[in-house]
Amino acid sequence: MKNKVEVLRKDKGLSQEEFAKEIRVSRQTISSIETGKYNPSLELAFIISNYFGKRVEEIFIYEGGNKNEEK
Repeated sequence: MKNKVEVLRKDKGLSQEEFAKEIRVSRQTISSIETGKYNPSLELAFIISNYFGKRVEEIFIYEGGNKNEEK
């Protein structure tokens, strides 16, 4: 899953540490989300989207296929 967290964070002029404190997670969590090494829980995805005033799907882009689609 790709995301726009880094772009949005930088647009607000926040460091990873500052943003992490704002949403009460570790800096390492933010780093891992931004690099795609970690997909946040649904709850954390909503916290991040609410922080930026955007919908979850505007920030997190699912690229996997739909298992129910006909081929």
